[in-house]
Amino acid sequence: MRFVKQQQPVVSGQHPDVKVVEIVRKIAQQWRALTPEQKQPFQQASLQERERYKAAMEEYHAQLTPTQSAAIMSEKRLKMARRRALRKKRELTSLGKPKRPRTAFNIFMAEHFEEAKGTTMQGKMKSLMDDWKKLLANQKQVYVQLAEDDKIRYKNEMKAWEEHMVEIGREDVVRRKERAPRKVAKRGRKKSAVKAKTKSAAAKRSPANKAATGAKKTATPGKKA
Repeated sequence: MRFVKQQQPVVSGQHPDVKVVEIVRKIAQQWRALTPEQKQPFQQASLQERERYKAAMEEYHAQLTPTQSAAIMSEKRLKMARRRALRKKRELTSLGKPKRPRTAFNIFMAEHFEEAKGTTMQGKMKSLMDDWKKLLANQKQVYVQLAEDDKIRYKNEMKAWEEHMVEIGREDVVRRKERAPRKVAKRGRKKSAVKAKTKSAAAKRSPANKAATGAKKTATPGKKA
């Protein structure tokens, strides 16, 4: 990047009509053509700058309170999670994952966005929401039906896409099938019921219970003559 910053004015002057991307590509070719000795000054300057940055960061973190450090770490983890999610989304898009089904309002909004009132995105969204609320039930039903059709489209496309992902060895991007938790819960309830019955039977057979039963029989008055 130091080499690019140095060379960009020179290459731009030589090729004034060339786009920035092409300029950077030309400079990259120049960099690859340099000898290790020619690259050394740029690499050395980069290492020195990195050491200065490391020392400055250590000094910065040393003056933070524990609460501030925890807040910074929390924000850092949140940013990393967002980056991972973004990379995952881009990867799935490159693999051709079908687009999620649209809601009835999404379809209505896409159809009427250009004619919606307002000069900003927020203003247009508010106008579309107001128009949606004013629609009659039979008018909304058209978009509801389109949304239902889109759900079927998504379900079929996802099934075909996941089968293809399995075929090419990308099971990691396939949705995990939900196992039947209800059956597990039923088995758990059955086991609890069996344990309760066993405990009840054991209590009836216990010596203390037998003694109590005998005492009740002895205390029972005899029949009148």
